[in-house]
Amino acid sequence: MSKAKLVPGPDTVSDSWILRPDPSDPRLTVKVSGVDERGQPVETSVVVERPLTIYLNRQEIVTAMTIGDHPEYLALGFLLNQNMLRTDDEVTEIDTDDDLGVVVVRTKRATNYEKKLKKKVQTSGCAQGTVFGDLMDVIENAQLPKSELRTSWLYSLTHQINTTPSLYLGAGAIHGSVLCERDRPLVYMEDVGRHNAVDKIAGWMFKNKVDAGDKIFYTTGRLTSEMVIKTVRMGVPILVSRSGFTAWGVELAKKAGLTLIGRARGKRFVALSGEDRIVYDQDLSYVEEESSKNRRKAAVHDE
Repeated sequence: MSKAKLVPGPDTVSDSWILRPDPSDPRLTVKVSGVDERGQPVETSVVVERPLTIYLNRQEIVTAMTIGDHPEYLALGFLLNQNMLRTDDEVTEIDTDDDLGVVVVRTKRATNYEKKLKKKVQTSGCAQGTVFGDLMDVIENAQLPKSELRTSWLYSLTHQINTTPSLYLGAGAIHGSVLCERDRPLVYMEDVGRHNAVDKIAGWMFKNKVDAGDKIFYTTGRLTSEMVIKTVRMGVPILVSRSGFTAWGVELAKKAGLTLIGRARGKRFVALSGEDRIVYDQDLSYVEEESSKNRRKAAVHDE
């Protein structure tokens, strides 16, 4: 842990995102009518959920429940995080069929994962996350860079992410993942399962050949073993969440040398791994507590 010259609090939200959710997209939410606790009529937005079957060449791999945006990134990221697609693989084509709910990733290298598909572990990921093959390989072989994290970056990032229009703030019942660089959020993905949101980021990074060594990964989900394993597999050295930890998630983060920060809300956060890389340069008197209108709670709008 170290201190540096204190700086003022985060500025207003920038509009420098490369890619972020479009909460106005009519394909992603629908309006549903009901009543509230007083029996009064209400209308609320709810996120859409649909199946997407992922193929690798001729082989069916998995069917995921997803909101349906960016199927190519979800497929690429899922295959990468399951070690079925290598970072040096040449992807020759990606075909999607929205009507059938199918995405096919084709590679120059011949693939066959019949045996690996039989060895799977149901993880703590929501919507029954699954990891195929050996869980510990990626942790034992991890070589993450020793990137620093300045608290001024952390507070700026959480402020920008929590005040950016999103499906969650409009409808709730969804997770978000954000790839960041220093104090700049780059790419924001959302989905009904936090592992899907992570996989979309991984797929975007693979397709755009993004260097992970200087990046920060933010998630709204719990810091579980699965979340740690996927972040390490992606090569990102810093993982931040507004949610809490699991014991195995913390243990794996320490083994892999991952900086792990949870409960990042307003002025508060807790670091349980890699805390020696944090530079405390933020003057907390300039940092505002999280506004109630931007807290990630289910959204119900009276008409």
